[in-house]
Amino acid sequence: MTTPTSPPEGPACDTGRDFSALWYLAYFGMLAFQPAFDPTATVVDWTLAGVFVVVGGFLYLLGEFRPRRRLAATVALAVVGAVAVFFNTGAAVYFVYAAALAGTFQPRARAQRWILGLAGALVVLALFSPVPLPYRILSFAFPLLFVWIVGSQVIVDAERERESTRLRIDNARIERLATLGERERIARDLHDLLGHTLTGILVRAQLIRRLAASDPERAAGEVADIEELARGALGEVRSTVSGWRHHALDAEIDAARAALAAADVDPIVERDDGLSLSPAVEAALALAVREAVTNVVRHAAAGRCTIGIVASGDQVMLTVADDGVGTTAPDGSGLAGMRERIAALGGEVERRMQPGTTLKVTVPAQEVAG
Repeated sequence: MTTPTSPPEGPACDTGRDFSALWYLAYFGMLAFQPAFDPTATVVDWTLAGVFVVVGGFLYLLGEFRPRRRLAATVALAVVGAVAVFFNTGAAVYFVYAAALAGTFQPRARAQRWILGLAGALVVLALFSPVPLPYRILSFAFPLLFVWIVGSQVIVDAERERESTRLRIDNARIERLATLGERERIARDLHDLLGHTLTGILVRAQLIRRLAASDPERAAGEVADIEELARGALGEVRSTVSGWRHHALDAEIDAARAALAAADVDPIVERDDGLSLSPAVEAALALAVREAVTNVVRHAAAGRCTIGIVASGDQVMLTVADDGVGTTAPDGSGLAGMRERIAALGGEVERRMQPGTTLKVTVPAQEVAG
């Protein structure tokens, strides 16, 4: 006989387990053996057997359907069985049911002690049983054997189910953390993307307002640039949400030149030729260029901005320096997101102010394997 298992705490069994648990009540039929094979059995003996079946079945189902009552049901089965066995040796089956319940709500070591105790109690009861030999041996040997078999199997099943429950919980936690991480990634990317694009649109819109009367041809060209910026931003928003956007460093530097020039900031780019960067590092540096240049256009009131990308050993250093007003303000969400991305690659971000602002990003040229 085996019995279904469940976690130590929780609601009653599910429907499938309820039906399967009813089948195990059939083993209480052992209580009918003694009056059936005893020629001197009376109505009292049969009545007692029926009462023991009802009581035992009730206690077993109580423990099976009410996990919080399982300890009480196990103790009650052992106590009632110890008394009933002197009236009907078939009541030794109570100890098998007690072993089955004990294995479900106790850790392995404690459950094994329960089974050892139940087996020891059966041996003691066998020594004092009034049933003559060899029938006494037959009456107690099989229950004693099944206490070990059923109890050990239930312990294994219960541990497997508890481990399965832990894995489900861990998987749910991992999925939740992955979802939160993806949300943060999208939020950072959208901030960097839209902040840069909207800044470019704002600068060009201000330029168009100044040029509308004096230079309509150039103003029309700026309108075309705004349209192109908006189309590109729309495509990048879609690809960012889907998680497949790739940031090319060269393209980002070209966009930075255009944004700086539109804001009347002189762009100077100094870059080592032949840099070999992993895709993750290139994407992180591209976003760093975007965030730094966006801040220059928005806040620096600078006349010149230098973008430098140089290799030093197995590291690459990005520097964005302007000659603007500088600031002592704390990092905003854009810089905070940049620091997180760079730190994840094993790099660091340093910001120095006054005069102007210098942002230095140092990161391994190749992504560090996690």
